[in-house]
Amino acid sequence: MIELVKNLLGLVILGCIVTSSVALAEPSLKVVFPETSYQTSSQKIFFLGTAPPDGQVLINSKPINRSKAGHFSPSFPLQLGENLFTVRHDNQELQIKVTRLPTDPELPQGLAFAKDSLAPAVDIARLPGELICFSAIAPPNASVSVKLANQTIALPPQPQQAQLPSNLAALTGQNQPYAQSSVGNYKGCSTVATAADLGQPQFQLTLNGKTITQPGTGKIQILSRAELPVSEVTVESGVARTGPSTDYSRLTPLPKGTRATVTGREGEWLRLNYGAWINSKETRILPGAVPPQTIIRSVGYRQLPGATEIVFPLQVPVPVSVQQSEGAFALTLYNTTAQTDIIRLDDDPLISRLDWQQEAPEQVKYTFNLKKAQQWGYKLRYDGTTLVLALRHPPKIGNTRRKPLANLKIVLDPGHGGKETGASGPTGYLEKDLNLVVSKLLRDELVKRGATVVMTRQDDRELSLAERQAIISQEEPAIAISIHHNSLPDDGDAEKTKGLGAFWYQPQAQNLAIFLQKYVVKKVGKPSYGVFWDNLALTRPTAAPSMLLELGFMSNPDEFEQIVNPEVQKKTANAIAQGITEWFRSVR
Repeated sequence: MIELVKNLLGLVILGCIVTSSVALAEPSLKVVFPETSYQTSSQKIFFLGTAPPDGQVLINSKPINRSKAGHFSPSFPLQLGENLFTVRHDNQELQIKVTRLPTDPELPQGLAFAKDSLAPAVDIARLPGELICFSAIAPPNASVSVKLANQTIALPPQPQQAQLPSNLAALTGQNQPYAQSSVGNYKGCSTVATAADLGQPQFQLTLNGKTITQPGTGKIQILSRAELPVSEVTVESGVARTGPSTDYSRLTPLPKGTRATVTGREGEWLRLNYGAWINSKETRILPGAVPPQTIIRSVGYRQLPGATEIVFPLQVPVPVSVQQSEGAFALTLYNTTAQTDIIRLDDDPLISRLDWQQEAPEQVKYTFNLKKAQQWGYKLRYDGTTLVLALRHPPKIGNTRRKPLANLKIVLDPGHGGKETGASGPTGYLEKDLNLVVSKLLRDELVKRGATVVMTRQDDRELSLAERQAIISQEEPAIAISIHHNSLPDDGDAEKTKGLGAFWYQPQAQNLAIFLQKYVVKKVGKPSYGVFWDNLALTRPTAAPSMLLELGFMSNPDEFEQIVNPEVQKKTANAIAQGITEWFRSVR
């Protein structure tokens, strides 16, 4: 299953050695999920397990539905605090405790701030005149303020605000905002006009005529616009984000050597002057460096076997962003001013025309108009201060009936492996094993059709996500597909949720994901779970169209019986291989 939910299940069976024969129900009552003592913030939870098909399974004396083989996955509501469940089949009984944790902040009792509620909680740095906001959780009807240097900032109580569920809610269709109590939530903002180290803010709370003061945990610094630090990316691909934590969305990665002015800090995160944030662990500060700016004049061109390289000579490596659309590839250079008069671009297998525009001061956009809508991958790197963009040419797609995939290299990634078990079925059968079985069947079908297939793993070994990404980058296949089987977050409806899902991230993989999902659903007669844009490690590679397939839900009792059926596995592998063949024909 996709990495967002890969650790939700299979926790109680780590270390077990299982084979496909274990997919059949064992002659005993078993609950795979949740664990005996489990904690969650969800309002409900599903129970995944199995028992001999004869007789009834009762959970808290209530009969539950089961599949023909005896598997089950009913959901039950949870009250705040401890919830005790008794699972019974004949003379077997299991006791499971599920603790629902509160999502609303806990209000303090008496004259006190709630624990860890003072914000900012980490050191921050901002520009002069930029808004700085403070917050705290305190008893209702209190008076709360912050002293920062020579000013006092009132923190008034806040009106109710809608709360958003996590991104996982998109997988269950329950992603609507919900109301959360705002009682005890105090916030206020201010600005500081000049550069200074302001130290820790002092929070003050007055209630019933009594007052306490408590220092904040984060220090406040106002940066000097004349002495802003300059950072340089020290890793191969610096992760740029829309905000200062891994909760925020990814932007185009920054190639090693990229330099940018730092305009703000929040904990270990740096805000760069073009708007993105990057973790300071992926950068170094260049002492005494002035804000990086460059001009660009001529743009170079060279055609290589299988790719076209566009060369952008710069004075200093600057931040970049990429935007792909149907029939076009756009590259934006920041902190850059054009002095361009000449661009060389010969008749090219891929590019019909290159346009450029100074979109804003110090921001130049290059748009590559492509001869065909489908894009086949790209790479970005700095050679010294020169930016090199490699756009891959279309592969030579076979045109024979016997070997329609001849000359095509395909990377197959059987998801998980080793200690990374993935999801679990109701019998304890692990996703990692099922992924490998189906991937090998798919490999054989693709080879029959003439493809060269590279497997990221061919046995039960642990392979990091970065290692899998590196294989795709090094091999530069025509396409890459990661094979998984699905499960749900705690509050998912496991009894009703089933079907085949496809996931993509880079626009160059969207057409493949939609085509393949639709084709396999129709060919195998499976339900459709849907097609998702999803920020996953195995959908992020840019070197080739890369996607992830979820071939069914291990958490659905009926679908589990199907996906462990060898005949269904062969039929599914055949359908995927034929779908890949038809897709290549469609984009030839």
